[in-house]
Amino acid sequence: MTSALEDLEQSLQRALADTVIGMDSAIHALTIAIVARGHVLIQGAPGLGKTLLSKTLAVALGGSFKRIQGTADLMPSDIIGVHVFDTARSAFVFRPGPLFADVLLFDEINRAGPKTQSALLEAMEERQVSVERRNYPLPAGFLVIATQNPRDFEGTYPLPESQLDRFMLRIDLSYPTREHELQVLQRYGEIASGGASPSATPSPATPSPATPSPATATGAGVTAELLAAAQRAADAVHVAPTLAAYVLDIAKASREQTQLTLGLSTRGALALLRAARVCAGLRGAQFVSPDDVKLAAPLVIPHRLMLASEALLEGATELAVTQRLLDQVPVPR
Repeated sequence: MTSALEDLEQSLQRALADTVIGMDSAIHALTIAIVARGHVLIQGAPGLGKTLLSKTLAVALGGSFKRIQGTADLMPSDIIGVHVFDTARSAFVFRPGPLFADVLLFDEINRAGPKTQSALLEAMEERQVSVERRNYPLPAGFLVIATQNPRDFEGTYPLPESQLDRFMLRIDLSYPTREHELQVLQRYGEIASGGASPSATPSPATPSPATPSPATATGAGVTAELLAAAQRAADAVHVAPTLAAYVLDIAKASREQTQLTLGLSTRGALALLRAARVCAGLRGAQFVSPDDVKLAAPLVIPHRLMLASEALLEGATELAVTQRLLDQVPVPR
């Protein structure tokens, strides 16, 4: 008998399988973030399907969907909204921007300037925005899926540390295997029949993001009731005090790591615990084990770390430092 968490992941895998190919591990990570109500950062070179994966997931989840393309001239008001003068009312009224959506895809977020990137901070943490001394609430299930190119690409800005910490997970997409890439070419390589490009909208069998299905029936087998049941199932997974202490030990070790100038924050430790809880539920367990923490750590920790300049010169990576932390911190028994 499968749990609601396992049913949710299977439903998402089925809903996305017709459009995205060879991304089972990425969909697994997205399931963790959705259940834990965390935002997701997807990193990879251009043309690997980051946007397609995000748009197809938004369709599967249902609700309203908006997309923002990161550019150097993008201003905060372009995403939050502006006050305009309404002649009929003889007053200024607020016109919400694309930030007001159930699922927001911010494509190539690190091509937007730091000022615009920072405009997302309040929305991601508080699920509201403040404009002209008034607070405007965002949808309860507000989810940000941001894509970024590697930081050494031309025309990119590094994301502020405070913003990186608000992304629960970072998913690193690499080049697909030859088998999966061949499937992509066969599926999307047609011209005369109007075959869709992988960078275009999902296949015709998939609803358009502009016309999402109702929130009570959020796509192909992914219902709001199933999502709520999965979240309740994750909350029921037991976390022993020794396991919570293990998470704190990892956070403390990161703050004392000589290769880092910035370690894991309290928000990061909480995200690691929540992600480990969902990992345990997805494998049908009733309690979190250290192995669940180790599975969640590569998704939760690396993007929150800041390498020292000496470590960068030595060729160290955040992922390698994360693995070193897991190897060094004693596992509770």
